[in-house]
Amino acid sequence: MEYANHLNEYAPAKSEAQVAEEVARIKALTPRNATTEVYKFCYSAIDLTTLSCNDSVTSVTEFARKTVEFSKQFPDIPNVASICIYPSFVETVGVAVDGTPMRITSVAGGFPASQTYLEVKALEVAMAIENGADEIDIVLNVGRMLTGEYDEAANEVEVIRKEMDSDIVLKVIIESGALKTPELIRRASLLSMFAGADFVKTSTGKIDVAATPEAAVVMCEAIRDYYARTGRKVGFKAAGGVRTPEDAVLYYTIVEEILGKEWLTTDLFRIGASSAANNLLSAIEGRPVKFF
Repeated sequence: MEYANHLNEYAPAKSEAQVAEEVARIKALTPRNATTEVYKFCYSAIDLTTLSCNDSVTSVTEFARKTVEFSKQFPDIPNVASICIYPSFVETVGVAVDGTPMRITSVAGGFPASQTYLEVKALEVAMAIENGADEIDIVLNVGRMLTGEYDEAANEVEVIRKEMDSDIVLKVIIESGALKTPELIRRASLLSMFAGADFVKTSTGKIDVAATPEAAVVMCEAIRDYYARTGRKVGFKAAGGVRTPEDAVLYYTIVEEILGKEWLTTDLFRIGASSAANNLLSAIEGRPVKFF
């Protein structure tokens, strides 16, 4: 399908200076959200992630078991939204969380570089779903974005989307740190939504520049404009470098200011993180906590 021509239906991105002004404005508002209630919500929005070369069936099983046990030790804090792992561990997590409402997210489709055959990407996604993944995080083809091959990049997303039933959540990572400019970040976000993304996500966390508030502002404005034109709500996920309660609250406030409180549900807002979980727990409990 041709997608690039639809970009002309949307205004261009703000300039870097305008984006910086918007980030400064929102940062000034974040103290109002530095509350236990917001910390608890941010914790509940985490896709708790282990994506290491050291992952094993043993370590991932323990990781999932610990996540499930969280509710017993902290009954007043909503548990994380999902556990996020490589495709080969989907079945492992499924066994560990069986009988619980915990969702399973899998990165797939040639994560993190997205540099393999489209057929391989689609097959990997299909296998992850077959093994029990509820949500799939893929990477938009950054190389195609940088060379202006917008239809080709979006069509890859479309092909992968067709591998899924409608109840599977598709998050598309635009790798905003590689795209760099507001205009490319906006185009990548819009193209992902055109092609069927349920979420647009900042980063893989595998390159030097991960999530930034500047990229989040551009992406949320693209989501807002897409919703105004189509009536379809797409979620936002910040990932990579989100470590502190202050980081989480900043992204919460960006979503609140640009998209509104109706986006502040775990169906439309996620944080991809590992270390942030303990740090948010410490802020909630008012003492150092190292649960994970």
